[in-house]
Amino acid sequence: MKATHLGIFVALALAQNAIGAEIPVTESVKSSGTLTIANGLDYAPFEFVDANGQPAGLDVDLAHEAAKLITAKLDLQRIPFASQIPSLAAGRVKVAWATFTVKEDRLKQVDFVTFLQSGTVAMVLPDKKDSISDAKSLCGKRVAVQTGSAADFTADKLSEDCAKSNLPKIDKVIYPEQKDTTQAVLTGRADARFDDSTAAGYYEQTSKGKLVVAPGIYDVLPLGVAVQKGDKASAEMMQAIFQELIANGKYKTVLDKYGMSLAAVKKSRIITSVDQIAE
Repeated sequence: MKATHLGIFVALALAQNAIGAEIPVTESVKSSGTLTIANGLDYAPFEFVDANGQPAGLDVDLAHEAAKLITAKLDLQRIPFASQIPSLAAGRVKVAWATFTVKEDRLKQVDFVTFLQSGTVAMVLPDKKDSISDAKSLCGKRVAVQTGSAADFTADKLSEDCAKSNLPKIDKVIYPEQKDTTQAVLTGRADARFDDSTAAGYYEQTSKGKLVVAPGIYDVLPLGVAVQKGDKASAEMMQAIFQELIANGKYKTVLDKYGMSLAAVKKSRIITSVDQIAE
């Protein structure tokens, strides 16, 4: 090997080692060479089984990138969503990789490492997008929501804000299922529909823009993976992994693939208590 080639090889090796050194890999991952996660594979676009019978989705793609980053094998344990937190408590897995909404009741059992955010957005016909620029532009509009959903309560909250600003309230139209709210907008029975920002972005992509997301996101909450309560080592490893994926562009590539740019965050956080949720 020529000296110049050797120098390049050594420089690349040192650079790779420097990146790895920034991620505090846990002893269990080091000793096993495996990153073991719980995942349900039943919540598209985050995790599902594709046409070839293989695990797929945003969470799965990110998990593969995480394993590559720390030079580990990914071991995906298919565990139903409702059983994932108990699995952490039992020590079956160290990381439950689902898009958990960070909530007070869950924080009593586990800690979270955030990697996405979720809120309510308005979806409209493409030619109506310019008419919805912010929350106030929704005042007086006929907005379809699914009964009992987060969007239902967001509509009430924004409607009250309209009244406080001496503007007409939102004309909320309630439907039993999200597909009904979509049809209401497509058929002109509503000006807009409210939905979760992650689901809305995915629908815009998969429907090839039949409905588009209008500017503005409301009632934002963090989403994250869960680790056992007090498992600081796993939490710090996952936070460092997410930060590196954000920095190296892999994170953006995966989110864009699934139409999830609205859910992107600039920084991953470890949340162990309720008072940290809104930081």
